[in-house]
Amino acid sequence: MGIPGLKTWCMPGLLAALLALAGCRQDMHDQPRFKPFAQSDFYSDLRSARPQVEGTIARGDLREDTYLYTGKIGSNPGNYMPFPVTPDLLARGQQRYDIYCAPCHSRMGDGNGVIPSRGFPRKPPSYHIERLRQAPLGYFFDVITNGYGAMPDYASQIEPRDRWAIVAYIRALQLSQDATSADVPAGQKVPSEPPRFEELGSGATLPVVEPQPAHHSAEGEPK
Repeated sequence: MGIPGLKTWCMPGLLAALLALAGCRQDMHDQPRFKPFAQSDFYSDLRSARPQVEGTIARGDLREDTYLYTGKIGSNPGNYMPFPVTPDLLARGQQRYDIYCAPCHSRMGDGNGVIPSRGFPRKPPSYHIERLRQAPLGYFFDVITNGYGAMPDYASQIEPRDRWAIVAYIRALQLSQDATSADVPAGQKVPSEPPRFEELGSGATLPVVEPQPAHHSAEGEPK
């Protein structure tokens, strides 16, 4: 059995509680705020978006070194690396080049990559032509950053330091195809003869290297 009149007494209280909770929830949804770029009567210039506090320093993207991020000195491409070229940097450049550049430019840099060989109508130029052998380093960085012709930009895929690593590797590729014995430093020898290939291979197959004949010592033992 229920208490007489309890239901009648509780209903107004429950309704009041529900209304209070609903009002609180509505306030959370419609709390005062600025909408981006909306007009505001609070400030004298009527802008809700406020300028940065004077002296604010960018976090992680200050870009004080303009050359590092553009490859240019003023409006002209520079011809030096913004940091030392090391074996690790060249290895990184080769890795990034093989991922992003070799499909079109080929691993040799001659423009005969897999994509042009499959019918892409715009074959990229070889890095080994005179014009690109003489091009400054900053030119390659700018092309990777902003694209050129049918080539899209890679600024969002490749961070600036990796772009420079690729540039260094491109220069190494050019030297590998155009070096002479005069380029070998005094007192050093070329480590080995270039390999000879039985089959050059295609974009889908690796080249087959001819086996090297065994060299024999004076005692007749193979070396």
